[in-house]
Amino acid sequence: MGDDVTTAPRFRSSAVTHPGTRRAHNEDSFVDRPDLGIWAVADGAGGHAAGEVASAMIAGALEAIPAGLAATERTRQVRLALEQTHVALRQEAASRGPDVQIVSTVVVVLAGDAHFACLWAGDSRAYLLRAGELHQITRDHSLVQELLDAGAIRPDEALNHPRSNVITRAVGAGCDGLALDEVTERLLPGDRFLLCSDGLCKALQDDALADILGEPEGIPVQALIDGALAANASDNVTAVAVEFTG
Repeated sequence: MGDDVTTAPRFRSSAVTHPGTRRAHNEDSFVDRPDLGIWAVADGAGGHAAGEVASAMIAGALEAIPAGLAATERTRQVRLALEQTHVALRQEAASRGPDVQIVSTVVVVLAGDAHFACLWAGDSRAYLLRAGELHQITRDHSLVQELLDAGAIRPDEALNHPRSNVITRAVGAGCDGLALDEVTERLLPGDRFLLCSDGLCKALQDDALADILGEPEGIPVQALIDGALAANASDNVTAVAVEFTG
């Protein structure tokens, strides 16, 4: 679903989600709102109860943020929406039983006239393609990333690691408070962002992502999904692409 290009002054964007080649249903959700300056991907954690409920609640909370907010207030509202969803998911899980978790990763990009902010929890990612170079904005909250940081595994061992699905932070998981990482940077005309669930970045390497995202015509979101499916993406696959037209 998705792939309609939406536009607002200085931005155009598009989004697609697909269950992948091996899943019967899709636990991913996305937000594609250039009118709000908000884009997001949420990936309901596989193996937990009602992951699709968690990701849909995140998307709904972000979609409800009003338009026309100043950048600082908009970021505050995004944090508040995610924190409230975190509490709601923990309460819902507790009502279902002592061992139930209803959780989702999230990555959000907020953009205005001159700067962008990225907030995230989990291993859904945001990339920035600038002047032909692809940069990963986010840093995974995952067991594999911790092993990489500790030097316990090599980068070439990370992709197919048997515990590559273990995340260390998510909306609805862990303690009462939600910890979100944040990066803020200036915007330049021609900047392109890619937000995606881990099903995409596990199927396509960075050079393939850069090649497709850098296509001069259009917003190549469907091409990203098609590439992941051709690589037999085993997980749900979601991509949101955003271009700052300046």
